[in-house]
Amino acid sequence: MKLIIVRHGDPDYVTDSLTEKGRREAEALAKRVKNWDMAGCYVSPLGRARETCEICLKDLDIEATVFDWLQEFYFRILDPETGESRIAWDFMPRYFCPNDELHDRNIWPDSDVMRTGQLRQHFDAVTKEFDMFLSGLGYERMEGGVYRVREHNDGNYVFFCHFGLMSVLTGYLTGIAAPALWQGFFCAPTGITVIGTEEREPGYAAFRVQYFGDASHLADEGEPLSASGYFTDMFDDRKGES
Repeated sequence: MKLIIVRHGDPDYVTDSLTEKGRREAEALAKRVKNWDMAGCYVSPLGRARETCEICLKDLDIEATVFDWLQEFYFRILDPETGESRIAWDFMPRYFCPNDELHDRNIWPDSDVMRTGQLRQHFDAVTKEFDMFLSGLGYERMEGGVYRVREHNDGNYVFFCHFGLMSVLTGYLTGIAAPALWQGFFCAPTGITVIGTEEREPGYAAFRVQYFGDASHLADEGEPLSASGYFTDMFDDRKGES
């Protein structure tokens, strides 16, 4: 089984929609999506994800199901340095790097800073829904993160959602704390993450990332990467090396 998680196109967060660039990105992505053999397609209720999904499915006989739990993991905490309310990711390196709690897959939602926003409650709510979804596909989560295979499944299941939520789901499946992905990885708008099951023991499965944030469809169409969610210059191999 493969889970294909797609970040929405370049966003206008004020209107919760795509920018003109975002719509070009989605059109480029649609050329890739049309070749996917989808067993199911699911989308966040937020406008930027739904618009991306609609562009990608417009010429396909596929209808996406809206899941509320696929909306962005936008929950807020109190900043440990300023005391102000803000989103629960993007800590300054001097705070994040030596903070062992934020690197631990089991305890990061219970760390001092995450408790200021009840992140454990929100994390458990999302992962409970995710596990119910996977159980319906034949994969039952066991203690420690391995999955019991009740029924083998070769389907491709596609999710149109958001970087923050993508990181939560990826970390949950692979045993990586979500803050480590929020801080250490980047997925450009319309980037694709593919996570597949590996069933090396009969009746049991683990999930493995095949690629994270791939946006090669943009390069194929000559569309530069958007830096939305990134804080330095983006690498563009079309510029050559200096």
